[in-house]
Amino acid sequence: MKIQLIGKNALVGASTGGIGYGVATVLAECGANVTLMARNEAKLKKAVELLPAVHNEQSHSYLVVDFLEYEKYRQRISEFVQRNPIDILINNTNGPKPGTALNMDMASYQTAFDLLFKTVCETTTLVLPHMIAKKQGRIINVSSITIKEPSASLVLSNTIRSATAAWAKTLSKEVASYNITVNTILTGYFDTERISHLINEEASLGILTTEEIRKKREAHVPMKRLGKPEEYGHLVAFLASEYAAYLTGANIPLDGGLLNNV
Repeated sequence: MKIQLIGKNALVGASTGGIGYGVATVLAECGANVTLMARNEAKLKKAVELLPAVHNEQSHSYLVVDFLEYEKYRQRISEFVQRNPIDILINNTNGPKPGTALNMDMASYQTAFDLLFKTVCETTTLVLPHMIAKKQGRIINVSSITIKEPSASLVLSNTIRSATAAWAKTLSKEVASYNITVNTILTGYFDTERISHLINEEASLGILTTEEIRKKREAHVPMKRLGKPEEYGHLVAFLASEYAAYLTGANIPLDGGLLNNV
């Protein structure tokens, strides 16, 4: 089975590194034209230059946005989508700050809602008219296994990502007749800057070192390792392809077997 995405236009959020860049790279390897989104233009330029091109007409680009500035983001993405129809949307953002339910204030919940729900909803709503007219499209949401098994230190992610997954399931039923699929990936432990940041936050408590925390996480995964960003990209490429045309409304764990509550 060889996945071909030639002629498809993909938009990938938070894609200068980590899971986002792993996804963008694999989509490019499959022939898609990829647009990267992130807030650091220097990193975006470098990332675009490194994306592979497998055929002459393939082209890649970038869009400078900050997911944490919702109103500016809404304006930028609206202007972009009007000029650039999207066939494959990867809803991925930077994660909200860690913290527990007892130490989080209402402003933090609102910031996380704007980041993890409103940007996803806004972007998806904007790309749907093209997909509906074409009667084909792929919407893939990057989420977390914490919506199934909440983490005590990630209350914002637990809460808002759960709402986003419920919205995505609802949407999947409404657009299925147009051959548009909507799926959500429940992310486990991947070797990225995000997990390094979370490990550093935990290490700051002074109980365990960063190395001890990392080894503890690896030992907790049945496969005894962290995931690789390119492995994430392989699943996304499958979901973006015609091979996954009958798969929609799913919450798919990608976690090395970590999740217990499926």
